[in-house]
Amino acid sequence: MANFGFESTTDDVLAGQDLSGKTALVTGGTSGIGRETARALAAAGAHVVITARDATKADETISSLREAAPAGVFDVVVLELASLASVRDAAKDILARFPAIHILINNAAVMTPPFGRTADGFETQFGTNHISHFVLTNRLVPALIAGAPSRVVVLSSAAHQLGDVLWDDINFEREPYDRAKAYSQAKTANMLFAVELDRRLNSHGVRAFGVHPGVISTNLHRHLTKKILAELTAAAASGGARMAPQMRKSIPQGAATSVWAATAPELDDKGGLYLQDCGIAPPSTPEVTGVKPYALDPGAAVRLWEISERMVGETFAVSR
Repeated sequence: MANFGFESTTDDVLAGQDLSGKTALVTGGTSGIGRETARALAAAGAHVVITARDATKADETISSLREAAPAGVFDVVVLELASLASVRDAAKDILARFPAIHILINNAAVMTPPFGRTADGFETQFGTNHISHFVLTNRLVPALIAGAPSRVVVLSSAAHQLGDVLWDDINFEREPYDRAKAYSQAKTANMLFAVELDRRLNSHGVRAFGVHPGVISTNLHRHLTKKILAELTAAAASGGARMAPQMRKSIPQGAATSVWAATAPELDDKGGLYLQDCGIAPPSTPEVTGVKPYALDPGAAVRLWEISERMVGETFAVSR
């Protein structure tokens, strides 16, 4: 078993691996750790499909990825996560073009933006980070089963430690909008989704994991002012969570845990786990940055799944 950790990079994790014949889909693959994830998987032989919000940006990214991984095979799907109509259209396109998917990495996200709502009326962070990936993933289940053994990697965050899902006011319809709380509940929801998805699909050869990539300087932080960072830290402290100070990772280090989650042989018989630093995270304590129990709670995971189905008006008939 390889010994990876905080400083491991994508190339470290994939050294010696041959992903030829596998198709990997990475949402938000045009920048940051999503782009690096796509590059690394393609360099290891996978056929990589990235999603992008517009075709122009996608074409630019594909050109640069082909320079970085000359032997790589890349494709692109246009996807706007702030619209379920776009999510459903993209899923239909993906299924038609790629009937078997071996790796799905739900990487795209927004972090602490000003208050807003998606095209379908959901609070921006919950709608973009959780709901849209919930629908996309479930619509791609036939391809994931066709590609089994396959894996779904859901990008969560240590920010889940700031608080649970706001079960009685998910969309901030009553209480004032709080950027930190909204981001935290979206990241908790990402992990709970992985827990329940794994429970429903593991008998079909599909396993799911949640990942904390680390602290990396990317476009995700464009709304993260010093004031908001102070609010995040204060909220963490008041809730008993320890949110650093953490060393920053490079982009290849930040993408490493996603790649490890998608490919590590030692995870073949596992699922529903929260991963960080290319390993299984310990329980979170005031001294240790790990995973809070509410983010792994199977009852909460079922509750979130059922709420999500009601919110999108779809029931996903997946074996339990």
